Amino acid sequence: MTETPIKVRPFRPAARAIALATACAVGFAAGPAQAQAKGPPIIRDAEIEQLLREYTQPILRAAGLTQQNIQVVIINDRSFNAFVMDGRRIFINSGALTEATTPNQVIGVLAHETGHIAGGHLARLREQLAAAQTQMILAMLLGVGAMVAGARASPGSGLSQAGAAAIVGPQESIRRSLLAYQRSQEEQADRAGVKFLTAIGQSAKGMYETFKRLADQTLFAARGTDPYVQSHPMPAERVAALQEIARTSPYWDKKDPPELQARHDMMRAKIIGFMEQPGSVVRRYPLSDTSLPARYARAISTYRHADIRSALAQIDALIQIQPNNPYFYELKGQALLEGGRAAEAIAPLRRAVQLAPHPALIQIMLGQALVATNDSKVAEEAISLLRAALVKEPESPEGYAQLAMAYGRKGDLAQADLAAAQAAFMRGDNKTARELATRAKMRFPIGSPGWVKADDIVTVKQPTAKRN
Repeated sequence: MTETPIKVRPFRPAARAIALATACAVGFAAGPAQAQAKGPPIIRDAEIEQLLREYTQPILRAAGLTQQNIQVVIINDRSFNAFVMDGRRIFINSGALTEATTPNQVIGVLAHETGHIAGGHLARLREQLAAAQTQMILAMLLGVGAMVAGARASPGSGLSQAGAAAIVGPQESIRRSLLAYQRSQEEQADRAGVKFLTAIGQSAKGMYETFKRLADQTLFAARGTDPYVQSHPMPAERVAALQEIARTSPYWDKKDPPELQARHDMMRAKIIGFMEQPGSVVRRYPLSDTSLPARYARAISTYRHADIRSALAQIDALIQIQPNNPYFYELKGQALLEGGRAAEAIAPLRRAVQLAPHPALIQIMLGQALVATNDSKVAEEAISLLRAALVKEPESPEGYAQLAMAYGRKGDLAQADLAAAQAAFMRGDNKTARELATRAKMRFPIGSPGWVKADDIVTVKQPTAKRN
């Protein structure tokens, strides 16, 4: 699993409130999800992303969204959740992937989130928020006016209670109105999701099972809750409505193909092998379990936490079973590379690149292995690989960082500075990016493509967070 940390910028208070309000999520808003204490916020992995791509593409076609280049982003969080915050990405927690026991359950979640994008819910909710902000400002002005009038009518008595009520009352009414609007969006996304699933011949049972499980988990927490202050429909209501429309599908009893279920099981095993402690992995996949997912999870856990030689033996055994599985070769290459054996990692990574349908992330790792050999003879190959990968992964800070080192091995300091500046820029370190880009401009001929790219980084507009 290639994990690429992405810079997470802290929200400003106002921006945080808007972001939370506009996130159309699967969960029932019983409470904020707890992020992982350790590890990068974003998980990148060629195998998992390929599977999610295959889950999502038919849904996007049914929704008429194939031209929007929507991507699924995996969040490093063990809670069950998925959400959208723009029209380009669907975010799904790693916990949702490991808890979903069938492909159909994940596909149902993705269909629901696609319903939000297709329905334009985020743009409409922003309009509602803008209108609500205007109403709140007016309510506050009227409330302050009432307070001042009350104070003038009764000198020495302070601001009137009526004026305070004039502020609080409208704000509460506006808040409830917004939440009701969000609840209606969730119901619309459920219906749209079922429609998309039916259009592609998928059962809506997985979607129903997912929401029912979430409903059962939140049933106790929801007791006594005011349904009019929830951003999502109450669990029992939502599940009942979803069941009614889902059962109308002619594909209700359709099962996932065995080969797709097998890949889904491998995905779950991979996440568990990488993200959980060895004891937890063994409890989930005891030695008595000789299935391929169990062996995959144990091999990953062994390389991460134990003996590299034992891990390599387990990975080689996996390769013997499936000699054309690109991700077994990727795992072997990653284990060797992280074990300080970069030269040995090159051959399995080359094989993985040859076999994988979308090898950009593996190409970056292969480029890293080539660079790590400190052999200037392979610098040109590393540069070619990394540049090709960055066409597909233009926001990868790791790709640019490795490209900078490859250019450094070759002695091309101008390109090395430019790639390092791009890596810093993608990490969100604008100060370092500008410094490196300024140095790169001094090395490039004025007006050359490299000079122009460096100048773009130097002159990029700064965020307005401080001014706001």
